[in-house]
This record gives sequence, C-alpha cells and structure tokens, in this order.
Amino acid sequence: MKQLFKRIVVSILTTESKIVLRRHKPTIVAITGSVGKTSTKDAIYAAIKDSVPARKNQKSFNSEIGVPLTILGLQNGWSNPFVWLTNCLRGLGIALFTRTYPKVLVLETGVDQPGDMAALAQWLSVDVMVVTRLPEVPVHVEFFVDPEAMRNEEFSLIHALKPDGVLVYNADDVFITNRLTEVLQRTRGFSRMLPANVHAAKDEVVYKDDMPSGIKFALQVGDESYPVTITGTTGLQSVYASAAALAVALELEVRAQTAVSGLSAQTPPAGRMRLLKGLKSSIIIDDTYNASPVAVEAALESLQELKYVKRRIAVLGDMLELGRFSAEEHRRVGEQVAKTADILLTVGPRARGIAEAALAHGMDESVIFQYEKSDRAGRELQTLLKTGDAVLVKASQSIRAEKIVKEIMAEPERAVELLVRQDTAWNPS
Repeated sequence: MKQLFKRIVVSILTTESKIVLRRHKPTIVAITGSVGKTSTKDAIYAAIKDSVPARKNQKSFNSEIGVPLTILGLQNGWSNPFVWLTNCLRGLGIALFTRTYPKVLVLETGVDQPGDMAALAQWLSVDVMVVTRLPEVPVHVEFFVDPEAMRNEEFSLIHALKPDGVLVYNADDVFITNRLTEVLQRTRGFSRMLPANVHAAKDEVVYKDDMPSGIKFALQVGDESYPVTITGTTGLQSVYASAAALAVALELEVRAQTAVSGLSAQTPPAGRMRLLKGLKSSIIIDDTYNASPVAVEAALESLQELKYVKRRIAVLGDMLELGRFSAEEHRRVGEQVAKTADILLTVGPRARGIAEAALAHGMDESVIFQYEKSDRAGRELQTLLKTGDAVLVKASQSIRAEKIVKEIMAEPERAVELLVRQDTAWNPS
C-alpha cells in the first residue's frame, strides 16, 4: 500500500513539475556523479545566486521525488501522508497559477538502483550537465551488475542534455574523460591536476591559532587567476566543487569575480568535511553524511595533511551498499589508516575489516577500538580526547556517526544548526 501511494504521489508531482518547466522555461543545471554532488550543487548556487534568481535542492533531496519537490518548491513530507496530499494540492496551484519563478534551477540528481537516471532523463531537459566523479568502486554498487554499470547509469544523464547544452566535467577523472567521445554537445572541463578550462591550483589549509580553519586556493581561467578562501571546511571536495561552480557560472554569463566572491562567502554543507570545534580544544572533521571508499580515502588524506595537530584520530564506520567489494574495500581503508592515524575507532560489523587491516599493517592494538553503535563510541571518545587532537568522523548514513560528533563537539547546543540528520524524520520523539 505504501509503495502504491508513493508511486501515485511521484506521478502527480512529476506531472506538475513538467507543467512548471513548460510554463516558465528555467535554465536547468543538473549534477550527477558518485562523489561530491551536494558540495558541487551548493557551490554552484553560491556562485550564481547574486547574479540570477536561482533555486537548489534542499539538503540532498536528489531522488525521483526530491527533484520534483525542488522544481515545485515544496518540502519533503517524509512518512506523513497528509503532508504529501497537501504537497500534491499545492503543487497543482504552483503549476497552474504561479507568475514568478527562478531563472535557474540547480538540481542534484541521484542514483540508487538501475533505471533511476533513465526515468529522470525521460522528462527532464538539461541545459548544463555537471559530472563530478565516477570512481572505481561507487557507492550503491551492490545494486548493479558491476561498477561499470553503475558509472553508466550516472553518466546516462547525458541523454537529457539539450543538443545546444554543455557538459561540465571533471578532467582529472579517467572514467569521465574516456566517455567524452560519445558526447556531441559542447564540453568544459574543470580540474586540479590536468589542464582544463577552469583549473584549481595552490590549494592549502588555512590555520588559526595552529588549528585548521578553512582552505584556500586559486581558480585559473586562461591567463586570469582568482583567489578563493572557504572558511569552515577542508579537503579537496571544496576545491573541485568550486572549480565546477566557476565553470558553470561562466556558462551562465556570471562575472568570474562575482562568482568567486560567492564561493568565498558560502557556508559549507553539514556533514561534508565540515570543521567543528571539539572538546579539549580539539578539531573535528565532520564528514558524517555518507561514506564510500574513494571519499574515505580522500578524507584520510586530508587528516594526514593537517599541520600542528597533536594526534590524528580516525573514527570510521561501515561503508554500506558495496556488495561483493565490501570486504576488500574495508581492508584497503584499514591499510591506509595504519599510515595516517594515531588512533582508530571503528563502528559497525563491516568496519571490523578496517581495524583488522590496520592491525595487520603495523598499527598497535592498544590504539584500535571497535564498537557496534555510535552512541558508545562517542561517549568513550570523550575520554580519549586530548588537547590539540584532530578527529575525522566518517561512515555511511545508517551508522548515524553524527551522534559521535555531537558527543565531542564543543557546542552541542548548536547540533541542529551544524550537524546532519537532526530533524524529526531521523530523530522521532
């Protein structure tokens, strides 16, 4: 019954969305990829919002129902059928009677299983397609025949790109560049390592009182170079997201200086390499939104690169939906942890593989701690913390690793503002 109700609601909201798009004809920027979509979506919005009326997905609502909700400007009803019925009625009014509408929609699109992107591409017509990264082992891969099938699904958004549209792509990703021969539309690349239309360079962590406070880098377009400093985050995801955002902004005829000013002023999304003050003058890298092998590896590299910190503590939970790749990928992360962290805490049964591999590659057993639940891990981490520690916390959504962050953050009263999954849908009373 619930599935039938959901299908009916999706059908109604999608039909209403089609009407809205047909009436108002906004420019559509759609983002795909297995890593970095939300950071890129937020960066694009930050780069263009002062120049053109724009709307973006709230949080990571990128599903078959999240995209129509964004187009209609409605809130997620979660499990409340009355909210969904109200949404359908309000959506009809918006579809038929609204006079004003954003000029640009910035839409994050997601893939959980085969056919998701194809279904979206049937009715969504895209002006600018952004592809962030297609890693070797993507998240959700367990629902596909193999990683290549998953990458094909992500990239199939290309079928929704208008003939006169433009593909903005990560020029450092070989899985993406190998597909460019099948793209008939214009292309614009962004990169950090290889030459591209927008090239990020000179990235480094910014410090305040010997603790990381943000990241700075330069975005190069031809002979011009634009400095960007983003406070409250670290890691290369912000660098790549900003490079993609500038490429999109230029396509939308936004001045480069205006775009980079917006990028420097943005607030990083919660749970995505967010820097938070911790207890005992520690620093937390909160990357708790979700976890995939390539994202965990990148987060560990960011932890390793920090200067001035006393100890590096990695708190890692299960990486889910990896199918037959799960055991191997958890072991590979454990090998990296042994070279990166001084202390390791794992949460969940699959993450035991991280601990076992870290031990096998030289990490001392006395600094490895294993837990089943995030609640206990957070409480015991409080006692382990020392002044000047840097703590990376990352896991798949269902591990609820944000509970660990809440236990060790200096301002737990700001959890609703700073952490992911703080609404009633995740925390029913």
